[in-house]
Amino acid sequence: MNRNQPLTLRGMGRSGVGRIVTVLVAVAGALACASVRGPYIPVEDYPSVAPETEYHIATGDLLAVRVWNQDSMSNPHARVRDDGKISLPFLQDVDVAGITPTELSQRLQVKLKAYVVNPVVTVTVEEFRPLHVEVLGEVVHPGQFELDRGAGVLAALAVAGGLTDYAHHDSIFVLRSNGASTGPTRIRFRYASLIAGEKPAASFRLHAGDVVVAE
Repeated sequence: MNRNQPLTLRGMGRSGVGRIVTVLVAVAGALACASVRGPYIPVEDYPSVAPETEYHIATGDLLAVRVWNQDSMSNPHARVRDDGKISLPFLQDVDVAGITPTELSQRLQVKLKAYVVNPVVTVTVEEFRPLHVEVLGEVVHPGQFELDRGAGVLAALAVAGGLTDYAHHDSIFVLRSNGASTGPTRIRFRYASLIAGEKPAASFRLHAGDVVVAE
């Protein structure tokens, strides 16, 4: 064979053509697998978290703290700062992040006994912190979006304009920080399960700081 002659299927015979087809199929399979980069956990195997019976206060929340019959000790517009604290008359800075409004009420009542006999404190969440989630990859409008508290993966994809024509419907991931040095956990979702409302994919709730990636 002339080394400069271009390779064609003509004249190769069935065995030669068969070998090329086999190679092409293998390459296509490898490219498809390459779309899922690195280890991941299917959402079906991701540990489920029991629903909270009462909301836990977080940074960015707006609280109304009222001391009965003591307006000077109340703060109806107490914003939770990035350090997890709010400012209150007499008590100054108070740690509130991570506890429930009921627990905060009880703690404040104990602290205010130094100033008032049998204080009665009520704490309500007037405004919840916004849920900011990044949506990246094969979506129409990648970026960071503000979602309603309790939103799921499908809502995040929708606010980003949906999937592009190049997205792999079996390669949708949520990257969630677990506080470990090994990096975030990659949780895999299938688009068909999301739009069909199948659990646990459809009931999965996003957290602040999650990143949704469509590959």
